[in-house]
Amino acid sequence: MKISPERAAQIPPIALERELELHPSEITEHLVFNHEANGHGSYFHPDLTSVINVSHTSASMKQILLSLCLLCLCGFQAFAEDVPSAQKIEGFRKAAEKGDANAQCNLGDCYENGTGVPKDANEAVIWFRKAAEQGLAKAQCSLAHCYITGDGVAKDAVEAVKWFRKAAEQGDSRAQLYFGLCYSNGTGIEKDYAEAVNWVRKAAEQGNASAQCTLGHYYARGKVVTKDEVEAVKWYRKGAVQGNMNAQFCLGYCCEFGQGVTKDDVEAAKWYRKAADQGHDKARICLGHCYEIGLGVPMDLVLAHMWYNLSLAAGYASAAEYRETVAHKMTPEQIAEAERKAREWKPKKEEKVTGH
Repeated sequence: MKISPERAAQIPPIALERELELHPSEITEHLVFNHEANGHGSYFHPDLTSVINVSHTSASMKQILLSLCLLCLCGFQAFAEDVPSAQKIEGFRKAAEKGDANAQCNLGDCYENGTGVPKDANEAVIWFRKAAEQGLAKAQCSLAHCYITGDGVAKDAVEAVKWFRKAAEQGDSRAQLYFGLCYSNGTGIEKDYAEAVNWVRKAAEQGNASAQCTLGHYYARGKVVTKDEVEAVKWYRKGAVQGNMNAQFCLGYCCEFGQGVTKDDVEAAKWYRKAADQGHDKARICLGHCYEIGLGVPMDLVLAHMWYNLSLAAGYASAAEYRETVAHKMTPEQIAEAERKAREWKPKKEEKVTGH
């Protein structure tokens, strides 16, 4: 990302470093996977092979990276609510053995996640396949996921695409998203950006927040579709109001720098906070900076130190410099308070907002 010398002169050093980095639709943090049983918290990237510099990477390593990325994307919903009881799992098994496709898929989920039974990827694939062959879309999507990651079956991108397609054509929004991403990257199928946008849009229009964020990335970058920052913001906002923390972060970024929307520091801080509250490392850095300089929020060095510290603890190395910078402005008592707040902090998951 390029900025003018005039703009650079107006930006504090830490913020300048952030602005010189890639657009949020390109940052490597999208590879991080904060897996929750309910599938929230996944970071992803619409152009997976460009997340990492793979120009000198072996084909096998590229496949590993791609598998990791799609695993991050999937965040499959084994059980969005309570963990099923042993009695319920036994009910799944009995129904599955009688040929009930939904029960077969549920039992596959149990084995895939080690929920109520020993984790067994091979057994998961057996049950996903039984349900998939009966035409159950969610099982087809899960089976495709196994072929991408190599869990319980040999990796086979072509076979993965076959099952993603079957589920996508039935209207499964997750499969539509992943099928579109396969087209975007030429994974198991010839690269085709028009088809990529077509399938990702189908998922986004069904309300899939991850697809909405991905479509926002496409418009923000202008690689897969004609660049349109206003349209990017529209789709980021749709995903953000559903609680997708990656969309929230990107919307905050757009608000801070006036990309596709009127520059609004208060809105930027609001969306950074929503993403940071869910554990988004990049958002925590940005929110820390907001508190450090009073950008959209009252200046608060204690909270700035806390957010930097949380990001550092999660492995975001550059946060160390940011934390050190703000610490020089603080008293020992303030630092102690910030460290206490960081220890006591817990991520907050947002409920999906309907009607958007």
